[in-house]
Formats: sequence, structure tokens, C-alpha cells
Amino acid sequence: MNSPEPNSVFPSCEGESRVAESLLHELRDAELSIRGGSFHRESERLGGASALHQERARRGRFFDFIWLVYSVFFVIEPVQQNTRKTWMEFALGFGCFLAIYTALVLSRSKRTQYLLLFALAALGTLYFPFNSGASGMFIYVAAFIPFITESIFICIATIAACCATMMLEGWALHMSPWSWAFCAFFSVAVGAGNLVAAQRMRANKKLDLAHEQIAHLAKLAERERIARDLHDVLGHTLSVVVLKSELAGKVMDREPQRARIEIREVEQIARKALTEVREAIRGYRSEGLTAEIARARKTLDAAGVTLECCGIKPTQLAPAEETVLSLIVREAVTNIVRHAQASRCRLEFAANGSGTALVVEDDGRGGIHEEGNGLRGMRERVESMGGKLQIDSGQGTRLLVEIPPHTVD
Repeated sequence: MNSPEPNSVFPSCEGESRVAESLLHELRDAELSIRGGSFHRESERLGGASALHQERARRGRFFDFIWLVYSVFFVIEPVQQNTRKTWMEFALGFGCFLAIYTALVLSRSKRTQYLLLFALAALGTLYFPFNSGASGMFIYVAAFIPFITESIFICIATIAACCATMMLEGWALHMSPWSWAFCAFFSVAVGAGNLVAAQRMRANKKLDLAHEQIAHLAKLAERERIARDLHDVLGHTLSVVVLKSELAGKVMDREPQRARIEIREVEQIARKALTEVREAIRGYRSEGLTAEIARARKTLDAAGVTLECCGIKPTQLAPAEETVLSLIVREAVTNIVRHAQASRCRLEFAANGSGTALVVEDDGRGGIHEEGNGLRGMRERVESMGGKLQIDSGQGTRLLVEIPPHTVD
């Protein structure tokens, strides 16, 4: 029985290679989308939260009109005297008070609020000689000032000025001390209480904002981690798929059996990639440096690059450190296969009291002018461990990774 033609057995090798290369480009675009889009999504979320806070503040401003109930003391003296002149003075004074109070509640400008508060104090000063109940306007001034300014000194000075004004007017007009001392006491009590409440409210608002920012940064960090892991894991895997697909396409006419083996390995690599994607979403954990070096050797062999390992792999590595070094080895090997056009690669490990060092060096074309996603991801990983990454690409490319000791418990 005649065996089928090699081209009929492996009709899609070149197509698979093109698809894998297309996926590499889409992976880079996806990583940029994850990195860039996360800020806009979080900005929209925080914008929605800001709108909610504004709605709550608007409702709170209307709630402030409830405190007008205490202005009932303004009407006591006009009712007792019950003269046309007294009622006309009350109508004018109380009308001005309502206008100022409403403007104070609805105003958002600090400068306008200060001016309105001064107007309210002036109104109380002018109306107090005609209606002792108008001393309650000074209580409103003492109640408002803590919510207008964060300065404790200004609050205390304003409350003291209100009390002094009532005392001086009462003394100059020969009023009974009870007519002003009672309101002076309440000005101090209400002002001090509102000062404590305002400071606590501001502290809570800052705490809520800090919690929102922490949650926001945590989400951004998680998206950055996923983007880096997807780039490192899938970038490497798809590069191997491209290599093996191209190799199968080249040997299918001469060595169909070997081509079958390469395609079978492509299938295994693709299945493994599915598992690695799930791990990247949950939080990637490498199989260790030893497994990563073995994988790097197979990848470089397929690309015709000789791997030399120098030094002994450090044994006293924290899991997080070993994961970072494994992913750096993987990304470095991926870059060598895809871009370096190298024939030799050297891995060197060193560990001493000053930390752990990893050198990845190739004899390729070098000439790195700016960091792409892969190199940027390497740098972010190393810096997160408190280490540093140095790149020399004058002749070939040399990566030096230094991680200080005991960065991770």
C-alpha cells in the first residue's frame, strides 16, 4: 500500500506557522490593551464613584435646611412686643438671613462661603440691638465655619470673635448678661462639636480615598502582572510553535517521519499553552529554574543555537525569586530565537552574600535601542524584588540580573 504524499500529510505546516506569527502580533496588541485600557476603565469607575459622591453631597446640602428650625428663637421677641415696627424689622432681618443661609448651603466656592459667613455675622451684629434672639445668627456662624475651613486656628478665632461681639454689644447696650451669655455658650459648644465632627469627616473621607486608591492600584498591578505573564508565557510558546512548524515544513519532503514528530510536538506545546494561560490568570508559578533551562535548551536547539551553562544554579532561592528568574530566562531565550540571529547563548548563575546574579548572553546582532514589552516586563519583575537589570547590546546582547538576598520571605 502506497503511503500518502508528504504534502498531503502535512498540508498546513506553513499555515500554522503564519497563524502562530499572527498570534504573536495579537499577543503584543493584547498586552498593550491590558496595560493601557486598565487606566481608562478604572478612571471611568472612579468617575462613576465621584458622581455618586456628588449626588450624596447634593442630598446632604438639602438636609442642612433642617437646621433652620432653630431660627424659631428669632421670632420670640417680635411675638412678645407685637408691634408693626418689630414685625417689619423681623421680616427684613429674617429675609436677609434666609437668603444668606440658602446661599451658604448651596455655594461651592470657598471665597463665596467666607463672604457669606461674614455677611451673616454682620447681619447678626446689626440686628442684635433690635432683637436679642438674633444672637442665634452667631451660633449659625460658629456652626458653619468648621465645615468651610480646615484651619483649626481660623475656626477658634471665628468662634471667639462671635462671642466677643455678643459680649461687647450686650455691654454697650446694657443688656442682661443672660441675653448674650446663653448664646455665647452655645456658640462655643456647637462650634467645638462641629469642629470635631468636621475633622472626623475629613479624616474618613481621606481614608476612603486612600482605600479606593489602594484598590485601584492593586487592580492595575494585577492587570500588569497578567499582561507580563501572558507576554512571557505565550510569547515563548508561540515562538516555539513558529520554529517547529517551519522546521516541519522544511523537512516534510525529505524526512516525513521527523515532520510528524515536530507537528506532534506542536500539538503538545499548544495544549501546554492552554494550561499556562490558566496559570497566568490565577498567578503564574514556574516549574523551577532546572525545568526552564531544559526547556530553553530544547528551544535553542530547534533554532540552531548552542546553549552553554556556567556556574551552579542557586539552591537557596525563595519561590518568588525562582519564578522571576525562570520567566526572565524564558523571555531572554524567546528574544534570542526571534530577534538575535545568534549561534551561541550563555547562561551564568552566581550566588553569594550580596545576592543572586544571572547573566544571559548571546553573540547575535544586538543593537537594542529601546525596551519593548518583554524587556520592560523583565525590568518590572526584577525591580519588584528590589533588584536591578542591566542591558548591554553593543556586540550581541548581555543581560545582567541582580537580586539582593532575602527580598522575599
